[in-house]
Amino acid sequence: MRDKAVTREKIMRAAETVFAAKGYHETLMEEIGQTSRTSKGAIYFHFPSKEQLFFALMDRLAQALRREVERELTRRQGALDKVQGALEAVFKSLGRHRRLAKILLLQGYGLGPAFEAKRLEIYQQFASLIQQHLTEAVREGSIPALDAEVTAYAWLGAINELIVRWLLTGAPDPWERALPALSRLFLRSIGAPAPSER
Repeated sequence: MRDKAVTREKIMRAAETVFAAKGYHETLMEEIGQTSRTSKGAIYFHFPSKEQLFFALMDRLAQALRREVERELTRRQGALDKVQGALEAVFKSLGRHRRLAKILLLQGYGLGPAFEAKRLEIYQQFASLIQQHLTEAVREGSIPALDAEVTAYAWLGAINELIVRWLLTGAPDPWERALPALSRLFLRSIGAPAPSER
């Protein structure tokens, strides 16, 4: 059983490397086999199609992001501070998992409805997390009443655009420019003071 898990992990790591370098459409399963030093049969045993392997990588990024966000949330006090912590954790995690971020945010376009459904599923997870803490911040009286669902998706859209630009161009620097600017923008958008103003 352990051998199967090791083989699956080797395939996933190789797929991450090849997809990030060549893109989804240009990647061949044989190349993933060569990079992982596994047989084509082993790849198809674990992943019946290239699409399923790609989606497994998307799930891996989402799980890594979620773990890091949840770890950060346990260190924060108050709903507003948790929202700020989640934002920081997403940026830091995407920076550490740049290849996976590239796969999730750039490589899947053109895969059609299946990719869009998977991407929407992942976005919904993070929107729901933001929405939960915004709702709690309203309950606490930290911010005025707002539509937490719309706000969460608007924030995700802004994060997505900045991360995509960074993946394509290397700018703006996520930590030095993007994160502080987004934090101020987001907090003001919900009627909350920026950290330096509290």
